[in-house]
Amino acid sequence: MFVRKILSTLLICLFTLACALPAWAVKEKEEGTGGGLDTTAESAVLMEAHTGKVLWAKNPDKELPMASVTKIMTLLLAVEAVEQGRVSLKDRVVASENAWEMGGSQIYLEPGEEFSFEEMLIAVAVGSANDASVAVAEHILGSEEAFVEAMNQRAKQLGLKHTHFVNCTGLPAEGHYTSAYDMAVILRECLKYPLFRRISSIYEYDLRGGKFKLWNTNKLLKWYEGVDAGKTGWTNEAKYCLASSAERDGLRLIVVVLGTPEPKSHFRESIKLYKYGFARYKAVNIYPAGAKVKSLPVSKGVVDNLDVVTKDRVTVVAPKGEDRGFTTHLELPSRVTAPVTKGQQLGFCVVKKDGQEVLRVPLVARYEVKKANLLQQIKKVFTRLHSVR
Repeated sequence: MFVRKILSTLLICLFTLACALPAWAVKEKEEGTGGGLDTTAESAVLMEAHTGKVLWAKNPDKELPMASVTKIMTLLLAVEAVEQGRVSLKDRVVASENAWEMGGSQIYLEPGEEFSFEEMLIAVAVGSANDASVAVAEHILGSEEAFVEAMNQRAKQLGLKHTHFVNCTGLPAEGHYTSAYDMAVILRECLKYPLFRRISSIYEYDLRGGKFKLWNTNKLLKWYEGVDAGKTGWTNEAKYCLASSAERDGLRLIVVVLGTPEPKSHFRESIKLYKYGFARYKAVNIYPAGAKVKSLPVSKGVVDNLDVVTKDRVTVVAPKGEDRGFTTHLELPSRVTAPVTKGQQLGFCVVKKDGQEVLRVPLVARYEVKKANLLQQIKKVFTRLHSVR
C-alpha cells in the first residue's frame, strides 16, 4: 500500500509538471532537436528562408568540412560581383595554369582556354567544377588567395562564427570548415539573387558546343518537388553533404545536412527534413513584395501623393493549426516632405498575434518625388484655392 501511494504521488507530480509546461517551451522543443525527427547527418538545419528562423536542428554549430558545398560562398561572391557591376556575364574568362592544375570535379580546362563568365558560373553551379571555381575567383579578384580572403570577410559580414575558408573549391585542407547553420545562412543570402537561383536550378548543360555535358550533382532537382537550388559535396573527410532549398505554396525552406555516411544519404536525409517542414508549417502570405499599402500626402513636392509599398514579402511562417489570428498595423507618418527618393524607408508594416509582434517589414516609397520649385509651389496653392471655390 505504501509503495503504491508513493507511485501514485509521483505520477500526479509528473502529470502536474507536464500540464504546467508553458506553451513556448513545448514549441521550442518542436523547433529544436527532437520533435519525432532524427537524421544520420553529423550536423543538420531546417530553416525557413524568409525570416531565417530555424525550425529544426541537430548540432547546428558543429564545425565540419563541407567539400564542394563551399562553392555556395564562391557563387555568392560571384553573383554579387555581377549585381554590383564589377564583372559582366559576357566577360571572357581565360583559364590559368593554376586553374588547370585543380583536381577533383572539373571541366578539364586547358591553360588559355576561354569561356564566358556566365558559362564558368554554370560549370561551378551545375558541374561542381574546381577548375572553373578558381578561374572565376581569379577573374574577380586576381588570385584565389585574394578571393578566399573575401570569402572569409563575407562570412564575418553575415555574422558567421563557425566558418573558415582556405580555398574556393572545397578540396580537403586544414582549417577549412563550416556548420550547418552557417551554410544555411550563406544559402539564404544567395537566394536573394535571381542569377543564383537560375544557374543553380539548371539540371543539364552543354559546354564546348555540345561536346561536354554537365549534369547537376543536386539530384533533388528531379527527385523532390519544389527543390530549385543547392550544392552537393563529397570527400572522404567531409562524407556526403548537401545544402538545398525548396518552395511549396509560398513556403520556402532551406535544408543543410553535413557528414551523412553513405552514397545518396545526403539526398535521403534532406528529403526527410523537407517532409517534416512542409508537413508541420505553413506560410501566411499577407502582402507580396512591392505591394501598395497606402498613399501618403506629400508636402512641397511636384506631386501631392506618394504610394507606399512593402520592401519585402510580408509573410509569417506558423505551425499548421496556428496560422490564423494575425493582424497588421502600419507605422507611417501622416505625411512626407519632398524630396523623397525611390525606395526610401518611410515606416513599417507590423504583424502581431495575440498582441505580440511577430514580424516587422520596412515600408518604402514606390517612386521618387522631387521638391517643387517656388513657382510650382505657388501654382499648386492657387490650384487648391480655385478648387475650393
